[in-house]
Amino acid sequence: MSYTSLAFWGLLGATLAGVALLPKDWRAWWLIAMSLVFYISPDPVRLVWLGVIVIAMTTTLRAPRGGPRWPASGTTIAFLVALLAWAKFADALGLGNPDAPPGLSFIIFTAIAVVIDRTRGHQPIGWRDGLLHLAWFPKLLAGPIERSKDLIPQFGSLALRPASTALGLSWLLVGLVKKLVIADSLAPTVDAAFAIPAYAPPVELLIAIYFFAFQIYCDFSGYADIAIGLSLMVGLRLSMNFDRPYLAPTITEFWASRWHISLAQWFRDYLYIPLGGSRRGWPRQMLNMMTVFLVSGLWHAGLGYGIGLGFLIWGGLNGFFVCLETRLPKPRPGVARIVGTIVTFHLVLLTWVFFRANSVSDALRILHRVATAIFDLPSLVARYPFSSAQLAGGAMILILLIVEAMTGNKPPAERIARLGLPVRWAGWYAMVALLLLFGRWQETEFIYAGF
Repeated sequence: MSYTSLAFWGLLGATLAGVALLPKDWRAWWLIAMSLVFYISPDPVRLVWLGVIVIAMTTTLRAPRGGPRWPASGTTIAFLVALLAWAKFADALGLGNPDAPPGLSFIIFTAIAVVIDRTRGHQPIGWRDGLLHLAWFPKLLAGPIERSKDLIPQFGSLALRPASTALGLSWLLVGLVKKLVIADSLAPTVDAAFAIPAYAPPVELLIAIYFFAFQIYCDFSGYADIAIGLSLMVGLRLSMNFDRPYLAPTITEFWASRWHISLAQWFRDYLYIPLGGSRRGWPRQMLNMMTVFLVSGLWHAGLGYGIGLGFLIWGGLNGFFVCLETRLPKPRPGVARIVGTIVTFHLVLLTWVFFRANSVSDALRILHRVATAIFDLPSLVARYPFSSAQLAGGAMILILLIVEAMTGNKPPAERIARLGLPVRWAGWYAMVALLLLFGRWQETEFIYAGF
């Protein structure tokens, strides 16, 4: 069910009405029912996938004090990892097409976190809370990947409150503007250039590279903002998943605390630290870091992308940059930090080419054509006939960066919700106008729902 469909908005209305009208003890069950309707309405077979994952979690949901034993939990984790690998790579390996549902990775990552946390001695989880934690529909397709200790305690206070609803509306509108106005407007320019890298002019390829960086950011962070906003409307606070990533002064900061924060923390706690983290010397630390980034690259592959050599190169490059930064001094405030931000952004930009290109050969061709024209770019840009879509895209990116720089460490949605009532309403009306005038409301999918 798409966030841009009338069916979704009807589902949201029913969800809010149920929370407002039902007794307190029934509200969590109502959210579970609405989440299942959201997930299985396009294809009831998705219920089978979700049921298999829930059954796998039963070894930990109500385990006795002290948690389940590691052999049982290890078997569950191995099964969940094998299920994800089969769903992603069976088609590429000629083992059939499992037709995996969208968001499967995020559901399985959440389930693995529940199993490991419970085995480490966290509080037992009831059936109702475990199912709602796993299936809550705003975060179901692309996160954030919430921890049970953070989300489940909130289930007892589900309610519609004016302040929380207003804040949720701000997050929702910001997310929709990011997705429908910015990301989906940049997409055609990106798709056109990456489809014909051997023939597109170097300036057009360069524009597409920059545009894709902001397309994937606004698409992915837009989803996270929508998820946060919808959850706030019923009294749930999800974790912030993005924090102005393209203003990061280092690659390490970009990945550790600014881009897809919940996944970075998941890999840190359930892969990097169990491998030894930084406790066994610098060579082992570098190996652990590279393992995390290569696994992340492999995770992006599959589901129609093949084995995904481009994703592996993307992960390997980012891992190499992070390892290299551990031997360099951190940029200090001032000019060094500004230079670090510019360098970091362009290193990330380089890796996005391998992420987006249709093949490694296409990625290398794009980079080669841009690099060989680098000294001629000023004159090429001066003569290039920019289209209205390219000019509008550049303007939107500039406005986005200005807004993010001005809002500081408070997200725009938080600042809007805390403004005076007339200014707040003006902000809401402005975003609604943007959505009505420039939003692309056709049935579009979120990029990361495909992973």
